[in-house]
Amino acid sequence: QVQLVESGGGLVQAGGSLRLSCAASGSILRINGMGWYRQAPGKQRELVARTASDGTTTYADSVKGRFTISRDNAKNMVYLQMNSLKPEDTAVYVCNADVRTTWGQERRYWGQGTQVTVSS
Repeated sequence: QVQLVESGGGLVQAGGSLRLSCAASGSILRINGMGWYRQAPGKQRELVARTASDGTTTYADSVKGRFTISRDNAKNMVYLQMNSLKPEDTAVYVCNADVRTTWGQERRYWGQGTQVTVSS
């Protein structure tokens, strides 16, 4: 089994910063892409940022220049530094990882999510 656990969410005022962390553990042979999605009430889940195994990154237009995704391959962790937060960033943030397990399966795993609330 593979588990992803997020941390670092909370309540912050507009203009503030938060850093989210996501730790992957379990029967992991290799992790390829890792990413962050978010889902606000009444809205569809959307990609926030993603990092490939070679370090290339992709960002939603709405967060470019404010959010930075990074990863620590040795620790199987992915981070999301969020600066200049806006009320519209309020959502549940969920991380995922494309994992090749020790028993040869390749699939995407998801965490449970962490709430980020930005007050105006």
